[in-house]
Amino acid sequence: MKNLHNSIKSSNFVVMKKIVLLVIICFVAVGMIAAKPQRVKKQRQKMVKIETTLGTIKVKLYEETPLHRDNFLKLVKDEFYEGVLFHRVIKGFMIQAGDPESKTADSTTRLGAGGLGYTVPAEIVFPQLYHKKGVLAAARQGDMVNPEKKSSSCQFYIVQGETFTDAQLDQMEMRLTYQLRMKEPFKYTDEQRTAYKTFGGTPHLDGQYTVFGEVVEGFDVLQKISEVETGAADRPKEDIKILKVKVCNR
Repeated sequence: MKNLHNSIKSSNFVVMKKIVLLVIICFVAVGMIAAKPQRVKKQRQKMVKIETTLGTIKVKLYEETPLHRDNFLKLVKDEFYEGVLFHRVIKGFMIQAGDPESKTADSTTRLGAGGLGYTVPAEIVFPQLYHKKGVLAAARQGDMVNPEKKSSSCQFYIVQGETFTDAQLDQMEMRLTYQLRMKEPFKYTDEQRTAYKTFGGTPHLDGQYTVFGEVVEGFDVLQKISEVETGAADRPKEDIKILKVKVCNR
């Protein structure tokens, strides 16, 4: 009997040992699965085509300004921009659109104050994102009534701009240092200087408005729109209408 008892006891010990070992193996396996690095799927940069009566402009939206990107994409999905006019055009500066009142306005109506009843918090990522030619940026009210630089819910502009000399950019650096209250003197990078000197832009708007995309195709259309004849309040004498805006592949 004693031998039988010892045998049973030994057998139980072996079984318990196997169970403990099995539990340990399971915990290790779970730990290895949890510790295994997960592959993060990189989001494809959003591209949008703006079809106008003078041609098509293709823009990419920046990932660095998600609030503006998502707001713009929502308006595109809702087909808000269809029928909207480029209501303000200044050669050597920019072309502006997005006023909902422009859809039904007659030729004498002053445009530019329309919106959708909300604003978008500023996402000014400067100096990384700057006002080189072709950038897409959000319009807004002036600092006197909008010190936080919140953007319009729907109005945007595309920079046409002009080229600048080194001397002009030196002055702009001093102005930005003072305007943005920087502790150290601001300096444009070589890349930014080259862009402003050879390609053009509107550096005096840097640090003041949210830049959230840029033109990748259709610079000829941008140029064509910027050269139209304008009247009061810089409104084109002949309407330039947005026909359709849609998200597209690269």
